Amino acid sequence: MSRETTKTITIGNRVIGGGNPILIQSMCNTRTDDVAATVNQILELEKAGCEIIRVAVPDMEAARSLNEIKKQIHIPLVADIHFDYRLAIAAMENGADKIRINPGNIGSTDRVRAVVDKAKELHIPIRVGVNSGSLEKDLIKKYGKVTAEAIVESALAQVKLIEDLGYDNLVISIKSSDVLMCVRAHELISAQTPYPLHVGITEAGTLTAGNIKSAIGLGIILNQGIGDTIRVSLTGAPVEEVKSAKLILKTLGLRKGGITVVSCPTCGRTRIDLIGLAGQVETMAAEFPLDIKVAVMGCVVNGPGEAREADIGIAGGDGEGLLIKKGEIIRKVPEEQLLSVLKEELDHWK
Repeated sequence: MSRETTKTITIGNRVIGGGNPILIQSMCNTRTDDVAATVNQILELEKAGCEIIRVAVPDMEAARSLNEIKKQIHIPLVADIHFDYRLAIAAMENGADKIRINPGNIGSTDRVRAVVDKAKELHIPIRVGVNSGSLEKDLIKKYGKVTAEAIVESALAQVKLIEDLGYDNLVISIKSSDVLMCVRAHELISAQTPYPLHVGITEAGTLTAGNIKSAIGLGIILNQGIGDTIRVSLTGAPVEEVKSAKLILKTLGLRKGGITVVSCPTCGRTRIDLIGLAGQVETMAAEFPLDIKVAVMGCVVNGPGEAREADIGIAGGDGEGLLIKKGEIIRKVPEEQLLSVLKEELDHWK
């Protein structure tokens, strides 16, 4: 199945699958029972562009906190449940828009049935999540090790268990920290199920390593038409996950809107603080809802030409720089004024 033909699933006030836009998801790293901290983080993530948020529900206090959290946020709230089926039921009763479970660690079929019955009653989708690190021992024995085929077999068996209980309001998530294994698993499962897929490279790592692994893995998967929601899993601030996800989608042409900043890598000809300036421009540009390209270039060799290809740009000289707009040099300004001049142009963009 491509994302154009996957089953349509409603999560709170959003819809995924069936060709709907790919939504960006993140997960809070706050204690869920700390309602104020969790709400503050979710509101920050909303501002950054997060469209679905997941929170951990390790105990009943966390499950009950969902009710108050839900009142103060504006995006669908997903409860992440492991081991205790009662937490899944309590999370749904307290307003979760979706629950994430691995039926294999919930326990007996009767316990899974209790969760499914509550989901059915409240029309709440279930995300069936299987990670390579939690694969069943019998499948590891069957395949000799953790493989893409084993991950897919595990996920489809868990899905069948819920289907046999009379429920098909499902999303599937299969993740591995091995990028190529994860890619292969998504290629396999997309050919065998109609359910929408939540895509990510799990435990991808710190900001640099995690971004590279996620960009490669998600890029390959998404570019094949696979995936309905995504998360970039980083060891860092959740807001960085959202920024990275937006950039991956934009780079693949799957998301439009927002300023795209391009900048040169610097070299020995650079005579302005281009690294600092580019960082400031990127931060500033995130505040503007403009679908344009902004160039930040460091010298006179490639700078003016590259900047002309953007909607607006600045190209550095020796302690000064050029402002270039729609291919034309507008004026020359001192280095310390480049950022403010660019901001003024964006403030009055037409």
